[in-house]
Amino acid sequence: MGKLLVLLLSAGKLGKLLTTGGTMLISMAVYAWVFGWPYAVGFVLLILVHELGHYVAARQRGLDVGAPTFIPFVGAWIALKDQPHDVETEAYIGFAGPLAGTAAALACYFLARENGSRLLLALAYSGCMLNLINLIPLSPLDGGRITAIISPKVWLLGVPLLAALFFYRPSPMLILIGLLAYPQLKLALQGNPDLPPAYYATARETRINYGVMYLGLVVFLALMSFSIHEMLDA
Repeated sequence: MGKLLVLLLSAGKLGKLLTTGGTMLISMAVYAWVFGWPYAVGFVLLILVHELGHYVAARQRGLDVGAPTFIPFVGAWIALKDQPHDVETEAYIGFAGPLAGTAAALACYFLARENGSRLLLALAYSGCMLNLINLIPLSPLDGGRITAIISPKVWLLGVPLLAALFFYRPSPMLILIGLLAYPQLKLALQGNPDLPPAYYATARETRINYGVMYLGLVVFLALMSFSIHEMLDA
C-alpha cells in the first residue's frame, strides 16, 4: 500500500512536470513561428522565472500551489490551491514574480553588454516590459495584488493606464485583462463580501514599505525599458 501511495505521488509530480514542460514547448513553438527559436526559448524562460518567483513565495508562506502553465500570447500562471489568508501574503506573492523576472531580465542585459548580443538585449527589453506591464495596478495583474495592501481603490488608477497602453499598442491581451479586471473593480468600489474585514488589516509601516518597493520597481523598470529601447534603436 505504501509503495502504491509513493507511486501515485510520483505520478502526480510527473503530471505537473509534463503539464509545465508541455505547455512551455507549445509556447516556444508558437513564438518561434513568429520570432524564431532563439528568441522564443529565451522569452519563455523569462516567463518561467517570473512564475517561479510566485511559486517559491507561495510555498514560503505555506500555501499549496500548482506548477506553472503556459498559454501562447497570454503568458503563464500558477494556480493557488490555498488562497492567501491576508492581504500582506497576497502582496508578498504578487511582488515575488516581477522581482524574479526583473532579475532575469537584468542577467540578460549584463550578458548582452558583455558579449555584444542583440538577441540578449532584445530579451532584456522584453523582460523589463513584461514585468512593467504586469505591475499596472489592476487585478488580476501582479500590480493589483501588490497595491491591494494599500487599498483596492488604487486599482482605479490602473484603468486609464490600461486604456492608454491599448491605444498606444492595441492587443487582444489587453482586452482580456480589462474583461478580467471588471469584476475586481466592482469589488474595489463595493467591497468584497467574501473577505473578512481582518483580511486588509495591515500595519501602516508594512503598507508604506510595499508602496515604496512597488514604486521603486516601477520606476526602475520604466528607466531600464527606455534605456534598452534606445540601445536597440542605435
